[in-house]
Amino acid sequence: MNQYFVAQSLVAISLLGSASSWAAITPCEAIAEKVHAKLERKGVNDYTLKIVPKETETKLRVVGVCEGGKKKIIYHKQKGKKQQDQTEE
Repeated sequence: MNQYFVAQSLVAISLLGSASSWAAITPCEAIAEKVHAKLERKGVNDYTLKIVPKETETKLRVVGVCEGGKKKIIYHKQKGKKQQDQTEE
């Protein structure tokens, strides 16, 4: 019975010790950098990432949530020169 209590205590301590990493709030800049790197690897050009409060309504794509859910990162693909020329014709 004593070994069971010790084992249970060790599990509880390890879970509580890692709880701080679960609750870590990731800065928006760190997530935006990861999204930027991923888009660059895929060859995506002519876009902007914007950090806005979570309450901001947008039709743009949300590509990340940060600062504990207080903000979101939105992605906007800008029209390239070729796309602009084609739409003007």
